[in-house]
Amino acid sequence: MSDSTNAINAFAVRLAAIQARIDIACRRAGRSSADVALLPVSKTFGTELIRDAAACGLRRFGESRMQEVREKAGQLTDCPVDWVVIGHLQTNKAKDAAALAAEVQSLDRLDLAQALDRRLSAEGRVLDVLVQVKTSDEPSKFGLDGAALPDFLRTLAADYPSLRVRGLMTLAVNSDDEQAVRACFRRLRTLRDAARADGLVADAWRTAGDQGGLDRLSMGMSGDFELAIEEGSTEVRIGSALFGARDYSAT
Repeated sequence: MSDSTNAINAFAVRLAAIQARIDIACRRAGRSSADVALLPVSKTFGTELIRDAAACGLRRFGESRMQEVREKAGQLTDCPVDWVVIGHLQTNKAKDAAALAAEVQSLDRLDLAQALDRRLSAEGRVLDVLVQVKTSDEPSKFGLDGAALPDFLRTLAADYPSLRVRGLMTLAVNSDDEQAVRACFRRLRTLRDAARADGLVADAWRTAGDQGGLDRLSMGMSGDFELAIEEGSTEVRIGSALFGARDYSAT
């Protein structure tokens, strides 16, 4: 058996283990595992691991830095990959995001919306986005203030036709306090439900099968995704639990 086959098989085992944990968390919450997507977070990991993941049927990959997306996209032209931006996106990277990203999950301010919309219009593209909301008090976390979400959604619907808002994203507080982590996830779900109740969903944002628009809640990572599922997450972002420990010295 070749080294490549061994690597793919090893990845498949890790993937099955993560999926089993997702299934168990869904059963605890009385949900279908079909309602929770897995987004592999490939940031800092090499293209060989992305190829292994693609060989196991995965296509969407989460990345934080557009420079890394650019480099990896250039090395994976023969591999069908959709890049999902999950990290803080600077406005001067909007051109790259408009050209290379299949989705941006970290839209959190109007100047970024304006920059993306302008570039997307030039590209003749429409881009799916999630609005990142800050649900913890940690200064290191990015995100829109929850109180500002209604006006933000109204402005996006009125002024930025190239952006299709599919849902919300958050990062929970980095804490061993399970209730504090759950509170972050619960707050995002509550904000989404309030936005729906207030009619803040543009018709252009809806897709077939929507429950009311803004259906997607991207929340939960390697250390807390089971709690996120129990609190309503529809997509968990898994990196180290799937790919292994990160080496940040290489970035």
